[in-house]
Amino acid sequence: MKRKSGSVWVVLAAMIGNGLIAITKFIAVGITGSSAMLSEAVHSVVDTGNQGLLLWGMNRASRPADERHPFGYGMELYFWAFVVAILIFAIGAGVSLYEGIHKLLEPKPVLHPIVNYVVLGTAMIFEAFAWIVAFREFRRNKKKTQGYFEAVQSSKDPTVFTVLFEDSAAMLGLICAFIGVFLTEHLADPRFDALASIGISIILAGTAAVLAYESKGLLIGEAASDEVRIGIRRILAEESGIIGINEILTMHLGPQDVLLTVSLDFSDEMSSADVEEKITQLETIIRSKFPEIARIFIEAQSQFGHLRNVRRFR
Repeated sequence: MKRKSGSVWVVLAAMIGNGLIAITKFIAVGITGSSAMLSEAVHSVVDTGNQGLLLWGMNRASRPADERHPFGYGMELYFWAFVVAILIFAIGAGVSLYEGIHKLLEPKPVLHPIVNYVVLGTAMIFEAFAWIVAFREFRRNKKKTQGYFEAVQSSKDPTVFTVLFEDSAAMLGLICAFIGVFLTEHLADPRFDALASIGISIILAGTAAVLAYESKGLLIGEAASDEVRIGIRRILAEESGIIGINEILTMHLGPQDVLLTVSLDFSDEMSSADVEEKITQLETIIRSKFPEIARIFIEAQSQFGHLRNVRRFR
């Protein structure tokens, strides 16, 4: 299965950045005892582990098809992207919410706030770098006519938009933590630090919900883009010997691995040898135009026979 190397670099950059940030944040937690900083440290650990899972998923998905999995392992990437969303919610949001409520009920002073400011500022620099890498890759793959939200919905590669969403949530979490520490210091009320932790949990829960929703669509099977499906129909409509297009079905088995099945009504004047030759030609034309279509199954069937089967089995 073909895969864009840019996705690998996006995930690697995010994993290295989050790993360094996590270590720095835990050192700050030990010095200051900040609840918001602890939530951010856990958040960075979860993000680092998530990027490791995405790399694992990318490696597993690249395995060639075999007898047990004749269509390959491409959809395993979608499974691990879904696992990432669950971990963000269960661990990241869960721990942050617990820590925030705990410190809200039993407030404790935040020591050495300057340490928090330095760590949060450093973390923002690392996160900004990782975010820029992810955003550039996402924008490179986005069609010029698409908005960013539409591009996320239509994307078939969860690695890039997952990292982009994680980094965006991380930046928002850092801002939330910064505000919490600032208010705690200047108002002498540690409850603001606890509220910042709760705010971080809400950000993570929202991010996890969006990622889970997008990953679910890919996991249960999404069709190819409108551009691909319309292009296939145009190719078929322009070919001689085809008197009817009964059905065109597509499904992504991976970011660059599409399954195509087509039911066509061929002219009665064509012999079986002519039909076989035409099918071979169509497969060659479609693959040359859309190289992401790895598997093509073309069925010769009359329109009447197709409609009869549709009514029977649907």
